[in-house]
Amino acid sequence: MGKRSRQRQKNQTAGRDSRDNDGWGAGYADIIKENKLFEHYYKELGLVPEGEFDLFMEAMREPLPATIRITGYKSHAKEILHCLKEKYFKDIQELEIDGQKIEAPQPLTWYPDDQAWHTNMSRKIIRKSPLLEKFHQFLVSETESGNISRQEAVSMIPPLLLKIEPHHKILDMCAAPGSKTAQLIEMLHSDMEVPFPEGFVIANDVDNKRCYLLVHQAKRLNSPCIMVVNHDASCIPTLNIDSDGKKDILFYDRILCDVPCSGDGTMRKNIDVWKKWTTSNSLHLHGLQLRIAVRGVEQLAVGGRMVYSTCSLNPIEDEAVIAALLEKSEGALELADGSADLPGLKWMPGVTSWKLMTKEGQWYSDWSEVPSSRHTQIRPTMFPPKDPEKLLGMHLERCMRILPHHQNTGGFFVAVLVKKAPMPWNKKYPKLRKDVSSNSAASTPAEVPHLSENAEGEAGAPGGKVSGEAEEAAPKGASLAQESTTKQDGVCGPPPMKKMKLFGYKEDPFVFLTEDDPVFTTIQSFYNLSPDFPKLNVLTRTHEGKKRHLYMVSKELRNVLLNNSERMKVLYIGVQIATHLFSVLYQGIYTLQPYIHSRIIRVSVEDIKVLLTQENPFLSKLEEDAHSQAKKLGMGSIVLKYIPNPNNPAEPQCPIQLCGWRGKTSIRAFVPFFFFNTYNLPSAQ
Repeated sequence: MGKRSRQRQKNQTAGRDSRDNDGWGAGYADIIKENKLFEHYYKELGLVPEGEFDLFMEAMREPLPATIRITGYKSHAKEILHCLKEKYFKDIQELEIDGQKIEAPQPLTWYPDDQAWHTNMSRKIIRKSPLLEKFHQFLVSETESGNISRQEAVSMIPPLLLKIEPHHKILDMCAAPGSKTAQLIEMLHSDMEVPFPEGFVIANDVDNKRCYLLVHQAKRLNSPCIMVVNHDASCIPTLNIDSDGKKDILFYDRILCDVPCSGDGTMRKNIDVWKKWTTSNSLHLHGLQLRIAVRGVEQLAVGGRMVYSTCSLNPIEDEAVIAALLEKSEGALELADGSADLPGLKWMPGVTSWKLMTKEGQWYSDWSEVPSSRHTQIRPTMFPPKDPEKLLGMHLERCMRILPHHQNTGGFFVAVLVKKAPMPWNKKYPKLRKDVSSNSAASTPAEVPHLSENAEGEAGAPGGKVSGEAEEAAPKGASLAQESTTKQDGVCGPPPMKKMKLFGYKEDPFVFLTEDDPVFTTIQSFYNLSPDFPKLNVLTRTHEGKKRHLYMVSKELRNVLLNNSERMKVLYIGVQIATHLFSVLYQGIYTLQPYIHSRIIRVSVEDIKVLLTQENPFLSKLEEDAHSQAKKLGMGSIVLKYIPNPNNPAEPQCPIQLCGWRGKTSIRAFVPFFFFNTYNLPSAQ
């Protein structure tokens, strides 16, 4: 054992010495951006317009431009954009490095209000210029603050096509790492005057560890309308809610179905795909993608929109899934035309015919050609529908395929589905056995309550019929009538449901405070909170002991959590607003501030500069107005509020709210470091 270990160490040392002698980077073979099977496959499919295939392959081999998106719902988004244009972009346009003029960042023409920009600057060039290095530091700090998101350009498309409104209930089925989720949250908060939009986002991912990337994204945006859950999207639980005093099914107004895929559209940034890509990847993923999409439309409300997207160009993962979904729906789903929604975006229409190729190079155009030995790997839903009339009615040309060489992006596929009617399966009311006893026979379907406490997702409709929309939410579950009569003799019914197994890390509980909780007495008087402050929406993460951190959620998410705590694994919800010492936290300042009516000090720009450049400035350092306000307050947590002066455009033109502490003779603002860059203010040294 020892001899083998010493020999291994000797070999490793020899290898390391060899690399050291060969110079930096030696010993790591450069990945060659070639894959003959990939080129042959996409050439044969004809997805790229004639005469453009060489440009397509050339673009695939080029590095992907860096793209940033300014957080749209923040009240200071315009201030950030103004700072970028005036402080950085203008100077970068005149910058030269090694005799070469630097191309300044350019806006994405199809993204609204100049809120997204891309740049081709490499890290090597950034290191050569102090100005570019400063610009890079600005981007990093603003990303941490949630003011800017670094996100691939094509990844921004699906949320825009969903057409989010503040009242929408949204499900993000495969959400990690969370850039699209962040976009959805921003759209919910389009009106910053409303701290609690009626809508919410439930972000889900099957990977427990990747879910914590979602949590990180959620914390950056400080929204009370976000919940992060950990489930397999293909069988994500149906959720119940209280509606007008009755139990009801939660159907979503908008669903983002960004499914796992082979990722051949990401070759520009994920270099590994070049050597790992085969056609088998798509064949293995097609079934999972279809199951996730089916589960999505089951939970979609009639009239709602679901966006299906992949970062793959392969029709097996794209049009084949959409065609199978439309065929299963029997007219309940319709492909929407999104061509006018993003003016300026270049895209190719979806295809109506495609072939399938194995990794050995064998082509199949129809299911009938597939040998029985391959039936487990290749399925009928992977091929286009045979009926020309049915195929024409699907309007697959409304799907959108983004090719990398058209606008210097990654490859992407997106389709918008609108639900016109409930899905066709499980519409029939369940039949009871004929030998029902007289006692059980008296219990007619009309007497069944609206929804059983233990029901997985079925609802009884008036007149004794089960509504198709409610029943489809859990196609494999038992019907309400069956469940309500299972305990009676002589009635056929399903076995009792097993308790759901939860995997991954064990989470602390989410415990809502009662309205008479002692913690509110002190907070109410200290901050003079409005009578309409939603006490019941405040929660903590412990049943016993000190309530060290208080969180706030919207009433709609409270409804969801209270009715489904046993059937879903929740990792994070809401926004942290305060500590057990009743100090307001900067994360929750925008949520709490509308309800606070005391402990507020109105400050000027000069006051903010003093607070940020001095460690613990004396009260006398503030301007006269702020000084007199501070003297009237006792020690403790405070809110510092800046209101812009439209007559002085040189000052920040967006409201600023900070939390702080009023000491015995001094005052302090609690802000993270990124605040200094945002408003072009000097930082404390």
